Amino acid sequence: MNDRFVINRNRAKVMGVCAGLADWLNVDVLVVRLGVVIATLMTGPVAILIYILTGWLANEDR
Repeated sequence: MNDRFVINRNRAKVMGVCAGLADWLNVDVLVVRLGVVIATLMTGPVAILIYILTGWLANEDR
């Protein structure tokens, strides 16, 4: 794991949250995106709300 979580807008599809999380965990971004899709299917709007809040509040990679 890296020291801290930052959003990666270079590899972003929507807000860069999944790409940043994949960088932080040192895993493939596809695994994280599939996890977000599964979490959204299981929890509905809760996962979407967490994703949006993370996108707004996390620091950007500069």
